[in-house]
Amino acid sequence: MGSFSIWHWLIVLILIGLPLVFVLRGAPAGANRFGEMPPSMNFSEAVSSFFRNYVNFSGRASRSEFWYSYLFIFIVGVVLVIVDAIVKNEIISSIWNLAILLPTLAMTARRLHDINRSGWHQLLAGLFPIGPIALIIWYCKKSDDTVTLTEIERVFR
Repeated sequence: MGSFSIWHWLIVLILIGLPLVFVLRGAPAGANRFGEMPPSMNFSEAVSSFFRNYVNFSGRASRSEFWYSYLFIFIVGVVLVIVDAIVKNEIISSIWNLAILLPTLAMTARRLHDINRSGWHQLLAGLFPIGPIALIIWYCKKSDDTVTLTEIERVFR
């Protein structure tokens, strides 16, 4: 077995150090640069917003929209896996997963915008274990309700 080589330390640095750089850096101070505060939604509003904003990567998504949409995705996914098991084929759930890939990425980017973070931060999910933990915490975080730029512009008009 032996000792750790430089390559082992490099892997540890990439898997733990790199995500920590992005996680520990705070969100930009000041107004949320991604738009108006999103409204809270019930289950049906969140699901319709999920499909209505199919590839909309701009704007913000509230916690309720995000979590209700993920609940819908999970429920449909479980049902389709059961159907696939009955049919003995995985094509139905594969088509579903492919169909929701872009709207899920868009909704996640909008959720990160809601806490004044870039949508590119969802790439941290690939840097286990720090990245996914930070993302889950950010997804649960309350909306950044600082004054938006448009509200500041209204004051000075």
